[in-house]
Amino acid sequence: MQFQPPLKKGRLQRRHKRFLADISTPEQPLLTIHCPNTGAMTGCAEPDFTVWYSQSDNPKRKYPNTWELATDTQQNWIVINTQHANQIAEEAVRQQKIPSLSNYQQIRREVRYGDEKSRIDFLLHSPGEPDCYIEVKSVTLNESGTGFFPDAVSVRARKHVRELMLMRQQGHRAMLLFVVAHSAIQEVRPARHIDPEYADLCIKAAAEGVELRAIRCNINAQEITPGAELTVHL
Repeated sequence: MQFQPPLKKGRLQRRHKRFLADISTPEQPLLTIHCPNTGAMTGCAEPDFTVWYSQSDNPKRKYPNTWELATDTQQNWIVINTQHANQIAEEAVRQQKIPSLSNYQQIRREVRYGDEKSRIDFLLHSPGEPDCYIEVKSVTLNESGTGFFPDAVSVRARKHVRELMLMRQQGHRAMLLFVVAHSAIQEVRPARHIDPEYADLCIKAAAEGVELRAIRCNINAQEITPGAELTVHL
């Protein structure tokens, strides 16, 4: 995916009220922009990080600017807008970046499934192949090159793992796909030190045949593209 028009650049002052961030730019010493990330954003929103933001021409928006990317003090790139994870995942499937999914011909999004009133991010279908249910998670919590998910206790994330396990029990393929949205991350692990119940569910799911995979994002101010697969450790 490409950023059109090009992103603008600022300096982070603070994130507040979860959905807002104050930045400074050469033109404005204080500009409040929308932050499309509801997570803890640990290590992703420190003062003086570089902020890359888009602009909307929608006159109905109270905050027309949206925080898309950040670069930290080590010049690592971080995708702040979690809505891009699904787009990158879809590009990865269509571009056959995940070889085990290369045989699927049809991709459906946001399909209702499971017993807990969920919507799957992607349902892949091809004649003669078992349907594949894919749940996408964006990973930005970096600790010495290891990416952890979730970055806060997440009841919702646990529910998604249970739903994938149910699909696997019914004879379908099921995949938990971590989209690695921080350029310093080299491997992925469930965050046992943050949500041990989620980590235990991932181990159980893998034992029942749910596939845990991760793909790297190639990130710069012009575009985000899907990269190579990374290892998921349990």
